[in-house]
Amino acid sequence: MAEQTLEAQVGAALRDKGWTIGTAESCTGGLVLHRLTNIPGSSTYVLGGIVAYSNAIKQALLRVKQGTLLAYGAVSEQTAQEMAVGARQILKADIAVSITGIAGPGGGTTEKPVGLTYIGLAGPDDEVMVQRHIWDGDREAVKSASADAALQLVLDTLTQS
Repeated sequence: MAEQTLEAQVGAALRDKGWTIGTAESCTGGLVLHRLTNIPGSSTYVLGGIVAYSNAIKQALLRVKQGTLLAYGAVSEQTAQEMAVGARQILKADIAVSITGIAGPGGGTTEKPVGLTYIGLAGPDDEVMVQRHIWDGDREAVKSASADAALQLVLDTLTQS
């Protein structure tokens, strides 16, 4: 039997728990949600997602605080955390995953290089975790690695809880 994709494994775990999921994506542009909805029957657990590329949309749709964006920037642990919590609350999902990062090739700095990505996850009771990654490769590679890491974080959380 062929190995299941991450998104298929996430879907099976969500079905097993009876949970729903939502996403809040910036640098991945909806790639995680795209992958989740490639799985037949995903409408039973995928509620939706918000692609919030601009800071204004992060604030207006995901309730990211302006002070957070000013103090830490859009690509930060704090913003990823607020994006995940906002998505979970707005979409009324059991679990929500967020991604914010610098896909490149431009936009990086010494403090925040191209490839820097934060992945947030908000679960029941609004417990939140954030992972920090720095990926190598071009824009597509950064987006793909970020989506893989987000799906793996969701799967790990589902199978450990």
